[in-house]
Amino acid sequence: MIRAGGLSRFAACPRRTLARTRMKGYTSPMRRKDREINDPHEILAIIARCKVCRLALSDDGAPYIVPLNFGYTCESDTLRLYFHSAAGGRKLDILKRNNRACFEVDCDHGLIEADRACGYGFAFSSVIVSGTLEILETDEEKIRGLNALMKHQTGGDTAFSYGEADLRSVTVLQMTAAGFTGKVKKF
Repeated sequence: MIRAGGLSRFAACPRRTLARTRMKGYTSPMRRKDREINDPHEILAIIARCKVCRLALSDDGAPYIVPLNFGYTCESDTLRLYFHSAAGGRKLDILKRNNRACFEVDCDHGLIEADRACGYGFAFSSVIVSGTLEILETDEEKIRGLNALMKHQTGGDTAFSYGEADLRSVTVLQMTAAGFTGKVKKF
């Protein structure tokens, strides 16, 4: 499942500190222990294979979910996810009232066929991350987030540059992981 060379970028995230975490109010024990992923490097490899996530927020008790491109870093034992946004809109309005969020990615999809309808299934790998969102304010913070996003989306280490107008017109969000889980159903 893990691609060759795919873990070198996670060297700064030791196994002991990236172990699956639970935070009160965020996660509960996984019912299907046979599908649970406990290896944090496998969880990060799933995140690396995905280009689009779903970001879930709570709008005064009502769920709100939006698909987004994302980037991420894993430094100093902390997983951080980055998103870009326009300067205004529902997502930012919600964030100002409630910065708790949930991030979901899934990949490795495939139909598992059977002889009877109720025997069918679906293969997948998925990760759910819970944490808090913040709006990055300084140009340095925005550039760090945009570079993580561009690196993940393009697969390269190209040095990107951003003009002053670019940095003024974009909102960059950072989600710091408080807990995460991984789950897989194989063919």
